Amino acid sequence: MPYVNIKITREGVTAEQKEILIRDTTAMLERVLNKAPQTTHVVIDEIDTDNWGFGGQSVAFYRQQAQKGKGND
Repeated sequence: MPYVNIKITREGVTAEQKEILIRDTTAMLERVLNKAPQTTHVVIDEIDTDNWGFGGQSVAFYRQQAQKGKGND
């Protein structure tokens, strides 16, 4: 019984895009590992950008800095 947990930032991912992730992840496990789709679980967690960090800063901070940089062109 495969369990796949996909974590993404909460930034306008559509229901259709999530359906594609679930469908294609399930198909990949069936194709590569011969796992039954009926027993494959795919969970998508959407995380607010201020709750996801790397390099000592939140994604929200990095995105803000990137926006400021675009204004300097």
